[in-house]
Amino acid sequence: MKILVINCGSSSLKYQLFDMESEKWLAKGICEAIGTSTSSAKGSTPDGKEFKMTVDIPDHKVAFNIVKEALTTGECKVIDDLKEIDAVGHRVVQGGDRYTESILIDDSVVKGIADLGTLAPLHNPAHVIGINACTEVFGEKLPQVAVFDNAFHSTMPETSYMFGLPYEYYEKYHVRRYGAHGTSHRFVAYRTAELVGKDLKDFKLITCHLGNGCSITAIKDGKVLDTSMGLTPLDGFVMGTRCGAVDPSAITYIMDKENISPKDMDTLMNKKSGVLGISGVHSDDREVKKAALEGNKRAKLARDMQWYQIRKVIGSYIAAMNGVDVISFTGGIGENCTDLREDILTNLSYLGIKLDKAVNDATHGDEVELTLPGCPVRAFVVPTNEELAIARDTKEIVEKL
Repeated sequence: MKILVINCGSSSLKYQLFDMESEKWLAKGICEAIGTSTSSAKGSTPDGKEFKMTVDIPDHKVAFNIVKEALTTGECKVIDDLKEIDAVGHRVVQGGDRYTESILIDDSVVKGIADLGTLAPLHNPAHVIGINACTEVFGEKLPQVAVFDNAFHSTMPETSYMFGLPYEYYEKYHVRRYGAHGTSHRFVAYRTAELVGKDLKDFKLITCHLGNGCSITAIKDGKVLDTSMGLTPLDGFVMGTRCGAVDPSAITYIMDKENISPKDMDTLMNKKSGVLGISGVHSDDREVKKAALEGNKRAKLARDMQWYQIRKVIGSYIAAMNGVDVISFTGGIGENCTDLREDILTNLSYLGIKLDKAVNDATHGDEVELTLPGCPVRAFVVPTNEELAIARDTKEIVEKL
């Protein structure tokens, strides 16, 4: 069985084709800057073949046609015909409390995803456009599955997901904590369980998805107890360009002083804050680290703030679960930033954690245990694979048709 995994943004389309017998990817790529004068496409195959082109991509339908051509013709051809693709799995950011597991897409599901657009205005509308464009290019008979980013977090109890706002806003507008990165946290959680040789429900786990966007999740009895992102991916702690949790009054205060509209304030908090806003250098940790080592005090402050806040969240989840057995790191920073992992784990030494410094220093994107043998709390790097998780869900659903 071959599954095509799609992640549509408002101006992008990422794809990855999997052979599900081996669970290996056959081809992947991206169409970028869709609808602009600088649109382009690129892709690759596991044997090192690549294509890159600057091409007019006015909409997602054209992008899907480019994907079709890339898979069936040219240097990166991996199939002879689209009929070899058995199903398409779509990443969908927000399923609200309506969709708590992956689901076969039909007209009602498309409408449901669209209706939830107010909870994820930058993502859900783009997902709907992508699903419809996929149907136009690949045909109505090809099964499509929606895999929701927040679904893994749907086990959170009310005490975790409710905000301290008047209850009527939950009833009227579904304002609550939903979380994000759920597909990644789920993949990492179950892979960690395999590594420790236990059922997920038999140990307490904290998964740290750390990249340009960051979230941390507490998992107890095999279920998500809490997660750091909230109604949107803005909540939590300092990220690449997002501010994370701040005193709400600080927001209204700045809006009043600067005469900023809600829309502009939203842009400021999502795209101009966090590590970028504090450092004034960049949102990429590699650039900020370089600046910090060169003596840039704001760059150092940005990293110190982020690390401190990560430790705080982990500590709060240890308290919430009455302990922890395993901590797993994933994401671009979690998998590659050795000094961050060292800072986090050495500052959790009260748990009995003993970092294997040599292993940590040598680990960049590899799956490995970071703690020395015999530690009461273990730590791992577990590279995430959201695309494979989406492909697995899609396969499971279409096999039942």
